[in-house]
Amino acid sequence: MKVFITRIIPETGLELLREAGIQYTEHREKRHLSPEELIAACREHDALLSVGGNRIDAAFLQACKHLKVVSLMAVGYDNVDVAAATALKIPIGNTPGVLSNATADTAFLLMLATARKAFHMHKIIARGQWGFFEPTANLGMELNGRTLGVFGLGKIGTALAKKCRGAFDMPVIYHNRSRNEEAEQLLGARYVDFETLLRESDVLSLHAALTPETAGQFNAAAFAKMKPTSIFINTARGAMHNEQDLLAALQQHIIWGAGLDVTNPEPMDKNNPLLEMPNVAVLPHIGSATVEARSGMAKMAAENVIAGLKGAPLPYSVNKL
Repeated sequence: MKVFITRIIPETGLELLREAGIQYTEHREKRHLSPEELIAACREHDALLSVGGNRIDAAFLQACKHLKVVSLMAVGYDNVDVAAATALKIPIGNTPGVLSNATADTAFLLMLATARKAFHMHKIIARGQWGFFEPTANLGMELNGRTLGVFGLGKIGTALAKKCRGAFDMPVIYHNRSRNEEAEQLLGARYVDFETLLRESDVLSLHAALTPETAGQFNAAAFAKMKPTSIFINTARGAMHNEQDLLAALQQHIIWGAGLDVTNPEPMDKNNPLLEMPNVAVLPHIGSATVEARSGMAKMAAENVIAGLKGAPLPYSVNKL
């Protein structure tokens, strides 16, 4: 049995594949595979371990319906036509849970960096502009006691809420499709409707899945309902916010600042004006970029491959077959 891997992955995953007697081919070039290249490669293999945003759409699945499993080294699967895969009886696996703390840390980092204009101040030093002290210049804001709003209080959102409660005694409000009673008991989190979330959050952090309903949900109308002192954080998916609307909201002081680990589009253009705003912090989608998280993701992705090639149920399954 052979698996095609679309990126170089941590040794933890490769070791499991070797122990299971599975041959693998890694795409080692630092470039995206075209849809045609991905189909051609998969036709020579029995399984796909997909890393990155490869489109696993109906056309790909129809062309590669021989695949015994598609294993994503990711939590999100908005790039997969799950219905088409299910119809073709191709199991889809992902890697939930393992990156929750790493991604929550990134959201926490962006919250602090935005509140204190940290990225901007670093640029000031790099430009040789650290000079005359002005007591009223470059002021940030303190976070203690401010309200954290979480859009999508799942594992990652809860991990962030714990950090914010512990470090800054931040009250937590949230909006979900369903109540998270465990988080309510653990953190005193308060469930609110979407309008209240926008209106009451001092820091609003996104941790929901990208769906047709959440795509573009944070637009001009949403930003207009937020506090002029609020900070917007997105470590979920860039397509959940309208980037031009976000830029306008910041330029017009409708909201105070923004921290982004995901952008719309991705990657962000180097000339994007958001990168030059003092109250904006942008990272290149590094939410899961820790040794621990990526090693765990590789292990889980390999476990899904091994199970799928054996015809067994995937341990981390997106579509139950």
